[in-house]
Amino acid sequence: MLSQLALIAGGLVLLLWGAERFVAGASASARLLGMSPLLIGLTIVAFGTSAPEIMVSAAAALDGSPGLAVGNAVGSNIANIGLVLGVAALLAPLQVQDGLVRRELPLLLLASVLCLVLLLDDHLGRLDGVLLLAGLVALLAWFVRVARRPGETPPTVASTGAATAAAAQLPMGRALAWLLIGLITLLAGAHLAVMGAQALALTLGIDELVVGVTVLAVGTSLPELAVTAVAALRREHELALGNIVGSNLFNLLAVIGTAGLIGPAPLSPGVLTFHYPVMLGFTVALFLMAYNWRGGGGGRINRREAVVLLIAFLVYHGGVLTELS
Repeated sequence: MLSQLALIAGGLVLLLWGAERFVAGASASARLLGMSPLLIGLTIVAFGTSAPEIMVSAAAALDGSPGLAVGNAVGSNIANIGLVLGVAALLAPLQVQDGLVRRELPLLLLASVLCLVLLLDDHLGRLDGVLLLAGLVALLAWFVRVARRPGETPPTVASTGAATAAAAQLPMGRALAWLLIGLITLLAGAHLAVMGAQALALTLGIDELVVGVTVLAVGTSLPELAVTAVAALRREHELALGNIVGSNLFNLLAVIGTAGLIGPAPLSPGVLTFHYPVMLGFTVALFLMAYNWRGGGGGRINRREAVVLLIAFLVYHGGVLTELS
């Protein structure tokens, strides 16, 4: 079992390093080609924090492991709210902007319901993948359109901070090199992580879905954890929350969509009866915590609510482990 865990750990390290290099190279290339910082954030940087999940999903689908692909997306969304947001709000209570409550959170709820409707037949098909990816394109187009309206506050997007800062100093040759190296590293890391997860599931005699919603999900959520924790400590509340909401949107539309497009397959048992309802529950809880029930608009996620999220996350994983025994 140690060898399988080593493969997963090595793959995750490559995924995290590759995502950082990919975002830096892509951001610098886009900047040198004349793209606006906002457009870079809405597309390349937002993709960057979800790149580990997307690459793992694609590799799992190609290897005939749909349980890992879907489990990684659903488990990552649970980890982003329960673990990442819980840790961030515990470090520093988060003030929620009105725009997040009016725009991004309703969109996340809508995407969660849309994805559920497509999966109700217990099958992730190619048409499902096309529809989810089309939803992603429509979402990005809407973000850009809203951002261009006079007087409008741009939609909250994810940012990797260090990567974009480094990108500002890169010449085109080095930017393209980082872009290529990051992409190759992402692919290699995804392959290693999926190989290790498949072997671990076989060794322990458990469904690949369980490995996807636990080990892989938490591992691929590390970029969001790093960005969100730092943003919370710096009192950049909009960035901290936007990183989570944006990442969860990408996980539903891009990660599951990619898996369906590449490798249509039946869903693993437990996706719709346990894991997906838990993810929906965390999403609804985030909306309820973020909304200001006294005066409308954005509210405040305090340390008490952070503890509730962390406990719920631990209880969920305890439930997963209980199923194994």
